[in-house]
Amino acid sequence: MKALVLPPSVADELMRHARAELPNEACGLLSGSPANGRVSRFHPARNVEASPLRYNVHPEDLVRITFAIEDEGEELAAIFHSHTRSAAVPSATDRRTAMYPDAFYLLASLADPDARPARALRAWRIYRGQAFEVPLTIG
Repeated sequence: MKALVLPPSVADELMRHARAELPNEACGLLSGSPANGRVSRFHPARNVEASPLRYNVHPEDLVRITFAIEDEGEELAAIFHSHTRSAAVPSATDRRTAMYPDAFYLLASLADPDARPARALRAWRIYRGQAFEVPLTIG
């Protein structure tokens, strides 16, 4: 499995968004090239669940962001969400509801609210309910 590569500015933006959404989980989509694992942009979204335990990208945001990604000539590279108190590991719910096997899943843990992106972020592929960690490079 290929590594996921995030620019430092995108990693910082992910963490800001995750902290701003506390006490709830944050979510969003990342565009770029999933074929080479490179992310170019983060598209924050609303969590329709407004929950500290679950996330679901708001349907209006999903449509708007999907069209924006296509207009930019890019592809959906990753789906992002935060865990407010637990590790950046896909939960049973995350694994069960994952619907994009070609996208990376990028999770942020806010268990340590001061953690830098390199310690708080982890990347995964989820296929048929199984999660496989992939290397994450910030740089």
